[in-house]
Amino acid sequence: MAEAVKREKSAAKKVTKAASDKKKSSLPPLTNPWTILQYPHLTEKSIGLVESKNTLVFVVDPRMNKKQVKWAVEHAFSVRVTNVNVLNDRKNRKRAFVTLAKENNALDIATRLGMI
Repeated sequence: MAEAVKREKSAAKKVTKAASDKKKSSLPPLTNPWTILQYPHLTEKSIGLVESKNTLVFVVDPRMNKKQVKWAVEHAFSVRVTNVNVLNDRKNRKRAFVTLAKENNALDIATRLGMI
């Protein structure tokens, strides 16, 4: 009797687990980095970070995490990223502060993007 109850519970867990796996696949596939990076954030502070700390600031898709933002920047600009910090602000945006490796210059990328 107890074994039958255990089988029913394990079968129910498998069904709910399969249903939850389908919900997680609603994110777009990682083929185009510009689906993650929406636009560069242009403020005095972000331009100061480009010049002083070799850091770029982007507004990104709110569903993305740090690893996905890192992948997008590395593939969009062919650079090496050392650190990514994200910030959810009051305007329902997610900003990513992307620090580049020392061999890559954030000023060059900012110039290509038209930030400076």
